Amino acid sequence: MAEARGSGEGRLVRLGFGDPQRAAQLLQQLDALHPHGPIATEPLITTLSESADPDLALYSLLGMVEALDRNQYDVGSFVRTLELDDNFRRRLIFVLGASEAFGRHLSVHPRHWYDLADPTLTGSRPSIEDVAAKLASAVDAEKPVDALRVEYRRLLLRLAARDLAEGLLVDETAAVLADLAGGALETALRIARNNYFAAHPEAADCRLAIIAMGKCGGRELNYVSDVDVLFVAEPVEGEAEAPALKTASQLAAATMRICSDHTGEGTLWPVDAALRPEGKSGPLVRTLESHLAYYQRWAKTWEFQALLKARPVAGDAELGGEYLERIGKLVWSAADREGFVGDVQAMRRRVIDHIPAADVDRQLKLGPGGLRDVEFAVQLLQLVHGRSDEAVRSGTTLIALESLTTSGYVGRTDGAVLADAYRFLRSMEHRIQLYRLRRTHQVPEDEADLRRLGRSLGFTKNPVADLISAWKKHALEVRRLHEKLFYRPLLAAVARIPGGEVRLTPEAARQRLTALGYADPASALRHIEALSEGVSRRSSIQKALLPAMLGWFAESPDPDAGLLAFRTISDSLGSTPWYLRQLRDEGASAERLAHLLASGRYAVDLLQRAPEATAMLADERELVPRTPEGLRTEMSSAARRQDQPEAGVAAIRAVRRRELFRVAAADLSGLLDVEAVGNALTGISIGTLTTALEVARKAVAKGAPEPTRMAIVAMGRFGGHELGYGSDADVMFVHDPLPGADEKAATDFATQAATELRRLLALPGADPAVAIDADLRPEGRQGPLVRTLASYASYYARWSAVWEAQALLRADPLCGDGDLCTAFRALIDPLRYPAEGINERDVMEIRRIKARVDAERLPRGANRSTHTKLGRGGLADIEWTVQLLQLREAHRIPGLRTTRTLAALRAGVEAGLVDATEAETLGIAWEFASRIRNAIMLVRARPGDSIPTDPRDLAAVAQICGYPPGESSRFSDDYLRITRRAHNTVAHLFWDD
Repeated sequence: MAEARGSGEGRLVRLGFGDPQRAAQLLQQLDALHPHGPIATEPLITTLSESADPDLALYSLLGMVEALDRNQYDVGSFVRTLELDDNFRRRLIFVLGASEAFGRHLSVHPRHWYDLADPTLTGSRPSIEDVAAKLASAVDAEKPVDALRVEYRRLLLRLAARDLAEGLLVDETAAVLADLAGGALETALRIARNNYFAAHPEAADCRLAIIAMGKCGGRELNYVSDVDVLFVAEPVEGEAEAPALKTASQLAAATMRICSDHTGEGTLWPVDAALRPEGKSGPLVRTLESHLAYYQRWAKTWEFQALLKARPVAGDAELGGEYLERIGKLVWSAADREGFVGDVQAMRRRVIDHIPAADVDRQLKLGPGGLRDVEFAVQLLQLVHGRSDEAVRSGTTLIALESLTTSGYVGRTDGAVLADAYRFLRSMEHRIQLYRLRRTHQVPEDEADLRRLGRSLGFTKNPVADLISAWKKHALEVRRLHEKLFYRPLLAAVARIPGGEVRLTPEAARQRLTALGYADPASALRHIEALSEGVSRRSSIQKALLPAMLGWFAESPDPDAGLLAFRTISDSLGSTPWYLRQLRDEGASAERLAHLLASGRYAVDLLQRAPEATAMLADERELVPRTPEGLRTEMSSAARRQDQPEAGVAAIRAVRRRELFRVAAADLSGLLDVEAVGNALTGISIGTLTTALEVARKAVAKGAPEPTRMAIVAMGRFGGHELGYGSDADVMFVHDPLPGADEKAATDFATQAATELRRLLALPGADPAVAIDADLRPEGRQGPLVRTLASYASYYARWSAVWEAQALLRADPLCGDGDLCTAFRALIDPLRYPAEGINERDVMEIRRIKARVDAERLPRGANRSTHTKLGRGGLADIEWTVQLLQLREAHRIPGLRTTRTLAALRAGVEAGLVDATEAETLGIAWEFASRIRNAIMLVRARPGDSIPTDPRDLAAVAQICGYPPGESSRFSDDYLRITRRAHNTVAHLFWDD
């Protein structure tokens, strides 16, 4: 006897209906379809309220009963079963409340409700053979393609009912989905074979096996997914290969169409054969030997990674088994192949880079902390360790993760947390796809969709908030663990503390480090052991830090150097209270340090000489370069506290060393562009030379009054405020005797002071030496080191050539007496900015000198295409072009009266002298070449002008210049392209070609 239901919209709201007025109307319509008693009984309404979306479940239920009534099926039998069978009612309503698509299916095939009332459904798991046999019944139907779709949906409905009503583990659901796909492919192939040979009875026969790949091959398929496959074929005995392959290709294509085409009963899913050798450009079907030949000779690492999941699912089982056996031998040796590490890094980047920015935060599959992170980590570990351990070779992610954990390749806790997160994320993905049976990996944004999704996963109290919280928690765990997953077991492998957990063997640890890019894994393990040994607080913090640090080192071209430097710095600072605490508590600080240590030798050398500079990495604001005024004040104060000139300049150089590290750290952290680096390094040199000159003058004077004023004129890149890490300081010295002073005595004093300055700055020390080059002075090395202001005036009036006027374009008096600096600037301005510009004879002379420089100055063996200074479209080409413009036009364009290359170029554009596009071409090339020269110094700790040919140095330079690992070739190609365009622009602007 049906129980009378309580009515009232208020009650329906409390039961979870979103639109109670409409729900009340639908309940009345439902009852009207059965005159012998109500359908909407109290148990039914209760079950509706427990479903993911009560409104949707009720609406779909009404549509289904209307279809039963319309087709004159036995509504009474359905109503009685709905009332009396609690299991059936729960299965049906839970399906209808979670899936709009199955609601539509049951309105078209309403008698499929009998499957949900099957008493054997609860707790039963169909075997692969059972699934295949049921789908194979479609072969003999009148319309086999439609029959296959109907049978597939019927079996899918049975699985969804168990999944939603019984709470199946996602492992089982995914496995049955893969079995369904395999059975459908087998049936589609049989239909294709029947059709083909009916139309072509004389065609050659063949053996054809379908190999599932991806999630189908791993028996971890989604509700809606492309099914990735490969086809392998052989002629049957007595047939020639070519006609047999033609038949196989026809059968393969027909099988794909049968599954993918849309008919009156819809479609199954797309079949994708793009993972085959040569991808879509290759033949659809190959023989086994052809597959093997390709994989042995041409296959990339990602193709072997894809083959981890290969599994024969349809067609000739013997051929499929042989394929798997022979291909497997190649798969498990992939980690030994040259370039394996670079390929793996590139694969990870492709996954990340191909996510649209707008989607990244709602991506279950590809976003940070998503499914692909887990799958990629597991597959990489399988490739590394599966070559020597068959136990970890499963194509199923969760089974493989469990095997890796059992064998000690993944920590027990990490493995369990990762498996839980993966199951939750896959369950979310399944529920999202079930709603409309559409392929998607996006978490919905609509509140109603999120509410239905949350309730379907068991979050009934606060479905939206609790769902989002759980999702974010699991994604965070994945993001936190998937990098450390590779490195944590390495610590256990070298630990001397006994523990119950299975540990990596030394050989397995070396294999893993090699696969992750460490060139000397034995040394790396010794460093790890030294850093983490013992039970002290220091070793505990290091154990917590090392997994992340090892991962950051591995992202660089030279992880071994990064790890060694980290050990050296830690040995120096490990006993200080702030060092490890800073790295532990300041995540950005540890990551900055790791990238800096692995970037090259320059910053590491600076840091090893003054490890306490690590403290500035804790706060990004500490990496802002100091002002020249602040530096001069600090350097001067440091020097005055010393009694001896050597000690005074050593104190100045210590400040300089710290500031060079600050600029290098900011540069490597991406906080400074190349102009800002040049400005900062110039400011450091100004402070160093200004305060060191004070010390030198004081040392020469020995307490007596000084007879002259002195200044240092910055030249070249120093004067242009464009210094690089490896630049010399090009200078000229000028003095001006005080009134009443003897000029010879004043000149002797100034010369001694300049010589003492150069000696003090060249002394061996803990910081890079300050190289002072005074060769640009009048008469070069043959001329006096120091001249008076009047001597400069006399020389320039009598002997100055156009090339010296060009050199003076970069002259900027920056150090020493301010009035003398101003006077010198006033002296040279008429020379470098002549009143009417330069004449054509001078233009010809500049071009003649430039041609000679191009022909003679390039070092022996240097490649003109890759020499950043003297090569085609390099710095010299661009700077000479800008300087010629200045000599011609600066007399009338004030903006051109600057020592800075890019500032002059911008002024030329504003004045209409240079086309904006051409200026942009030159500016990009100048910045790129300058950046490369800085990067070479950062990597090698010695200057260089040519793009490195050593692969590791090239990779490091490219990475500093902003190119991801593995893109050295693109970096080199970009340089050639950019400088080629600059060279063409120089030909137009400088040579008038």
